[in-house]
Formats: sequence, C-alpha cells, structure tokens
Amino acid sequence: MNDLKAPYSILLESFLNHLSVERNFSLNTRASYRNDLSRYLLFMQDENRAPEGIETGDIRRFISELHGTGLEASTLARNISAIRSLHKFLLAERNLVTNPAETIQQPKQAKNLPNVLSLHEVMQLLDAPLQERPAGKFLLRDKAILEFLYAAGVRVSELVNLQQQNLYFEAGFVRIFGKGSKERLVPVGEAAIEWITRYRNELRIGLVATESHDVLFLNARGKKLSRMAIYLMVRKYARLAGIRKEISPHTLRHTFATHLLEGGADLRAVQEMLGHSSILATQIYTHIDRSFIREVHKTFHPRG
Repeated sequence: MNDLKAPYSILLESFLNHLSVERNFSLNTRASYRNDLSRYLLFMQDENRAPEGIETGDIRRFISELHGTGLEASTLARNISAIRSLHKFLLAERNLVTNPAETIQQPKQAKNLPNVLSLHEVMQLLDAPLQERPAGKFLLRDKAILEFLYAAGVRVSELVNLQQQNLYFEAGFVRIFGKGSKERLVPVGEAAIEWITRYRNELRIGLVATESHDVLFLNARGKKLSRMAIYLMVRKYARLAGIRKEISPHTLRHTFATHLLEGGADLRAVQEMLGHSSILATQIYTHIDRSFIREVHKTFHPRG
C-alpha cells in the first residue's frame, strides 16, 4: 500500500492539529487517531476517492474490510468513532458540503463488567507488601501505591505522573490531572495519607536524583515509574496475597468505584472522583451495584 499523499495527508495533519490545540488530546490518543485514520484514508486513496467525493457506501466498504480482518468490536468502534470525528471536522471546516459518515452506526458491543475485588481480597492485597519475606527494599513505596490506587481510584497514568506539589493532605485531597489535562480534586483517606507520608520521609528522600523533579513515586534510579512497572507490581502482590483473579492496577479503580456505590455513594459523586466526562462511562458500575442490591434483597427480605 502506498504512503498517504496530498490532499489526504494535509487533511489528516490538520485534523490531528485540531485534536491537540482545540481538544487538548494526549499524544497517545493522537497516535491512535493517526493510525486508524491513515489506514482509512489509504483505503480511499487506493480507491481513487477524493476527500470531497467519499460517500457513505465507501465508508461502509472500508468498515466491512476492517470487520473481515477479525478486529474486536471495541477496536472497530474506535475506528468508526475516528472516521465520524474526521468527517465532522471537515464539514465544520467547509472542506465538505455533506457528512457521509453521519449515518454510520457503531457496532453493538457486549457489556463486559469490570473485574472487581471483594473487600476481603482488597485487604489481602493491601497487606501483601508487609507479608513479603525477606521484606522488600521498596516495601514503603509499594504499600503506599496500593493504598493510593484503592483510596483514590486513579488511572495508572495519573499515578505515575503525580507530583508532590499536588498533595493537599491537610485537607485530605489530592489534585489529579486526568485525560486531556482535566483537573479534579479527589479525597484520600487516612491510611493512604499515612503510608505515602512514611514513604516520602523514610524512602523517597534516599531515591531522589537529578531527573526526579517533583514526581512522587520513584524507581531505584530516581526516575518516575513506568505504567508497566505498576502493572507488574500489582500482579506480584496479588499472587503473594493468594488472589487467583486476573487483576491489574485498573482493577483497583473498578473496585474503588464499586465499593463506593455499594456503600451508598451517589453516582454523580463517583463520576467526579473517577474523572469521567460523561455519566455514561460511570454507569457500567451500576450493573455491579444492582447485583449487590439484588443479593441484599434476597438475603434480608422476608419474601426474598
């Protein structure tokens, strides 16, 4: 397949620039859009379709080809979303008179409920660093990270980029910069605050190096931890705790949200703490919450 040529390449770069400047998308998100849309525009280029001549049927043929490669529904949905966004942008910029992607629908996706830990499993996981023999060199750091993941429900990217200047422990909050640099304040409980404070006072001070800057959680070289390092750390302590479920750092985010809802938290409050821009993204947890409510009804209602 040939490289993308003008005018396709020019339109793509213009759209990607729009994502950065106007919509403040991250580099990773832009890279995903570039990959998906390059494939789409290469298809149209090979079909000798000028951008302004693309029709709905052309888009459907492309999606059919994608579907034939065996892509998962979620990946296909992401591609369609990118195509729809591109054509909406081109219409707004008056590169197009009509939007050929307007009637293109997303594929139906199975709703996979996120894996969640029970309260007992969470306690086992949080205590795992203390059970390691011999005691790990980074016990304080690892314990602080696990406590914080469960206490604040943050994404891994938010955790590894967290800076000390954004800790407001006197007020019991942490300032988080999420997707698109959207800022939010998240409450943090006493246990997480205690372990993070111990880590800062007893371990981090000895890890600091030139490249540490103000990053809170550091590796042995004084640099910020990678997302993979956090993933491997969580998996390690899950095994040590005897947890057989397939879990990741994101499992603690799911568990954070589920336990709040089971405890009676308002869905809007949970949305705010998770940093979801739409309540729809948070509503997946209500499926778990309803299961819990049904179990309570069955256990305690006289006619359950």
